[in-house]
Amino acid sequence: MTRLSVFLTTFIALGAVIMVAPFVWLVIATTHTTGEIFSTPPHLLPGTAFWDNLSGLFTENRFGDAIRNSVVVSATSTVLGVFICSAAGYAFAKFDFPGRTLIFGVILASMTLPSQVTLVPLFQIMVSAGWLNSYPALILPNLAVPFGIFLMRQAMQGVPDELLQAARIDGAGEARVFFQVVLPVMRPALSALAIFLFLGQWNDFVYPLTVLRTADAYTVPVALASLQGVSSTDYGQLLTGTFLSVVPVLILFLFLQRQFVAGLLAGSVKQ
Repeated sequence: MTRLSVFLTTFIALGAVIMVAPFVWLVIATTHTTGEIFSTPPHLLPGTAFWDNLSGLFTENRFGDAIRNSVVVSATSTVLGVFICSAAGYAFAKFDFPGRTLIFGVILASMTLPSQVTLVPLFQIMVSAGWLNSYPALILPNLAVPFGIFLMRQAMQGVPDELLQAARIDGAGEARVFFQVVLPVMRPALSALAIFLFLGQWNDFVYPLTVLRTADAYTVPVALASLQGVSSTDYGQLLTGTFLSVVPVLILFLFLQRQFVAGLLAGSVKQ
């Protein structure tokens, strides 16, 4: 190996250690009590308090309800969001209709708006609809995501028009072309979009905090925030809940990592 190769390998390995170290510490901290977590010198080996932390988290703080709510909301938003964004991306990429450029420009412009700008209008809409503290309040505003439409439009442009025309000549309707021809070849992009939508919904904190009113409706981020007391905080339970909140995202990414990388490159190279 050349000196440059040795340097690059060492640099990458060091970077990997720096990135993984906080997660390793999080796993170790879930097995200790609050006093042990803040002890000096710090504990670098697993302790024996994991099951106590886990029991307190689920029995005293109803963290199971939060996980259920987050799974239902994130999974539903992801499935419906992928369908809506892919359908919109297909329309913008493959159909020529009046105002297409203007509408797509408005969608791109909306990506520049901070989420805080739409927080009050969304809250007023949910109050008027009577959806506060419910699943629809969390799911519906996150279905037509501007970034998702943009990503799918760019990916759909890579689908050959000849393939679509051949399917139409064979008698396939537009719905069949979309579901049986376009979507199968868009799996990498769909996987990438699914990860983005799931992660965004799973980690969302400010909006759920605004529209949720009772502890049994909390999502995971809101439930974790509620574990921080005014005078004292059980950091053993807090870090255990944080660890549990990371696991579903890791599983999803590991399951879709190949498609995720391929999806990010979709549409980056023109034929």
